[in-house]
Amino acid sequence: MRNKVQGLAAAVGLALLCTMAQAQENTIKIGVTRYDTHAKTSGISGIGVPAGADAEVGDATTAIFVYERLVSPNFGIELVLGVPPKITSRASGTVAFLGEVLSARNVAPTLLFNYHFGQPGDTLRPYLGAGINYTRFVDIKSSLASDVQMSDSVGLAVHAGIDYALNKQWGLFASVSALKVKSDLVASGSTVLTTTIDFKPIVYSMGASYRF
Repeated sequence: MRNKVQGLAAAVGLALLCTMAQAQENTIKIGVTRYDTHAKTSGISGIGVPAGADAEVGDATTAIFVYERLVSPNFGIELVLGVPPKITSRASGTVAFLGEVLSARNVAPTLLFNYHFGQPGDTLRPYLGAGINYTRFVDIKSSLASDVQMSDSVGLAVHAGIDYALNKQWGLFASVSALKVKSDLVASGSTVLTTTIDFKPIVYSMGASYRF
């Protein structure tokens, strides 16, 4: 009987240790991100549109939520979600007098596979990652057309960052990411306007992290 009790106690202890070890493999991050576009378009085309018509895409700031699961001490799988930021576009070139002509919000979940340098418990741990970004444009509005469609985008995402541990659970992080985001735009109104926007965003993020 005593051996059975000892065996049960050992099994419970092992299960608790496994649970505790697994608990340390999860990290949640909450922070702010700057969506810095370096967008270029193919120019605006359409009947009655003057040559040289173009548009400039603005930057945006929003909040992000990150969840990462470590599958080993150095490798992790990360999902990044953000509050969809409002991105605006102003006419440029020969139609610059039109001012702001488009606004939209982008829903852009990103899945990344990370390599963390150093060892668990290190105060500073830099990391590199690569993965896939999916961007869908919603709440699209334009002063030039009643119906505007923007195609979804799937592209490569890469990033680099650093984690700073304040203690075993809490920490700070900062990262910079480059995403491939391209969308075909079709605006239908009194005429049909088309363009392709290559956003080329660089995303800067920082915030707090919690490991459990």
